[in-house]
Amino acid sequence: QVQLVESGGGLVQAGGSLRLSCAPSRSIFNANDMGWYRQAPGKQRELVARISRTGSANYASSVKDRFTISRDHAKNTVYLQMDSLKPEDTAMYYCHAYIQPHPWAAAQAYWGQGTQVTVSS
Repeated sequence: QVQLVESGGGLVQAGGSLRLSCAPSRSIFNANDMGWYRQAPGKQRELVARISRTGSANYASSVKDRFTISRDHAKNTVYLQMDSLKPEDTAMYYCHAYIQPHPWAAAQAYWGQGTQVTVSS
């Protein structure tokens, strides 16, 4: 079973930066859209950014111009560079990807277990 493994979360002061990474736990055939969601306590999970296989990216308005999503096709890895962090960015960040594990299998949606990002004021 494929799992998405996230890394890079932590505690940072306002104005600081963090870089999140997410990769499958084992070799896969193909990854289509990949992205990041976040969920703060008491709030619904929301889309932060996503990137297509061709590199087209979409961002939530609250993070545009501060966050940058990118991917490495060779490693099937997606990154989220977060700059100018604000206390309101504090949340659990989840990786999401549509993965085709094998050539004969249909693509399915996978979620990571989450990595905590805390921004202190």
